[in-house]
Amino acid sequence: MQDIGKQFHIHCRQGDVGRYVFLPGDPGRCESIAALFDNPIHVGMNREYNIYTGTLCGEKVSVCSTGIGGPSAAIAMEELAAIGADTFIRVGTCGGIDLDVCPGDVVVATGAIRYEHTSMEYAPIEFPAVPDFSVTAALKDAGEALGYRTHTGVVQCKDAFYGQHSPEKSPVYYELLQKWESWKRLGVKASEMESAALFVVASALHVRCGSCFHVIWNQEREKLGLSMDMTEDTSGAIRVGIEAMKRIILADKKA
Repeated sequence: MQDIGKQFHIHCRQGDVGRYVFLPGDPGRCESIAALFDNPIHVGMNREYNIYTGTLCGEKVSVCSTGIGGPSAAIAMEELAAIGADTFIRVGTCGGIDLDVCPGDVVVATGAIRYEHTSMEYAPIEFPAVPDFSVTAALKDAGEALGYRTHTGVVQCKDAFYGQHSPEKSPVYYELLQKWESWKRLGVKASEMESAALFVVASALHVRCGSCFHVIWNQEREKLGLSMDMTEDTSGAIRVGIEAMKRIILADKKA
């Protein structure tokens, strides 16, 4: 690809972002995350990539939205890593699968099911999608320290949102329903769309990545008539991500 002096999709150059980066999906969530930085500035926006940079614990940090799904998330990580980023926390949303996972809870991924295709262009299917252990431990500890109901476990990643929510409409409904039943029997905590790709890309690039999610809803609880209120307030997961990144930065400074 021709050198245009900046990263092709995120339109950033060396020095625009810190080594520590938050990766929400929604561009609208970036401002809420950046508001918790010291001295945040808006670097710019192109396509689905909205970017702010500031500091935490005296270190430069950034937030870059990724849009929906693995392909755009992988592009963001590739281009951010090319200009110096090496530690990533995905702060997103998910739908619960395990019956114990309720709206408003926080889920920290310890692994991701590669039921998507972006990661196939980075590693054979036998390679697991697992986050960095130190980032995951920081997220778990942060969630518990802040008093959130925090679940750790495997999450499922898919490419089609409505393949999860309206599988009966799909010509391959039989496969979608059978797989979903497998996830339930295996105790999978939740479903989302980016972490499997991010974990595998991070392994390929030799950078650190972890994920935490705000639980919006649990369709399995709904099927059983269990009471719950849907919530799109992602502030809890954001606070967990911020606290975890602070812990990572401080640990890095001691290393």
